[in-house]
Amino acid sequence: MLLNDLAIRCFRDTADQDYIAARLAYHHTLPAPSLWQSQQTLEKYLKCILLLHRIEARDVGHSLLKAIGKIEANQAIALALTPATKEFVDHIEMYGAERYLTTTRFALGRHIVNLDRAVWELRRFCTLNPNPRKLKLQKGRRAKRYSLDGWLEDVLKVDDDRCRALLRENAFIGVSRKLRVRVPGWISASNAPLYMHPEILPLAMKYIKIPAELVTAFKAHKAPDLHVPEEGIEV
Repeated sequence: MLLNDLAIRCFRDTADQDYIAARLAYHHTLPAPSLWQSQQTLEKYLKCILLLHRIEARDVGHSLLKAIGKIEANQAIALALTPATKEFVDHIEMYGAERYLTTTRFALGRHIVNLDRAVWELRRFCTLNPNPRKLKLQKGRRAKRYSLDGWLEDVLKVDDDRCRALLRENAFIGVSRKLRVRVPGWISASNAPLYMHPEILPLAMKYIKIPAELVTAFKAHKAPDLHVPEEGIEV
């Protein structure tokens, strides 16, 4: 029971807060925080699932794909994520964990819909109650409501800034759950300074820590490809 409490309070409740912070970042045109908070949201929900179901995950780190791989390897849990959520996870895996613009950054305001969908799909597994995980998304129909009686549900009970940030144009959580929502239309893409000017790498390494794999890439003047997913805003 104490491990379950740890999973809920340290991971699920914290992910709920990261989720609202991510939504605010998307709505206020903050590319770096929108990516990082999305990554933190998904990472913590996944780690909650892993711990609740006693799946060893000491080597997962910040990798969403490693976490999902461990969950899917456990035959007792079938995430069955939608293609749109899988694409969003891939996008956040590529760009979300990098906080310092040492690699290319690409973010889209409309990805808030992808975040909402991913949260709806993953969070229903952050409980030992089997009923929420039985729910499925159906194209052309509103997402079904479920409650985990958690921190996010408590926010929904009050009329404050947190609740408004959570419900604003949210197609997956709340009472309205529209089939079409208005989303931020901004696009942000930035190349890393060390990619643009790899000649300063030796000098930069004297003052800041740069991951070894990035040092190797910049020395070869290579950077991750800029992948622009083709996603719409219809939910």
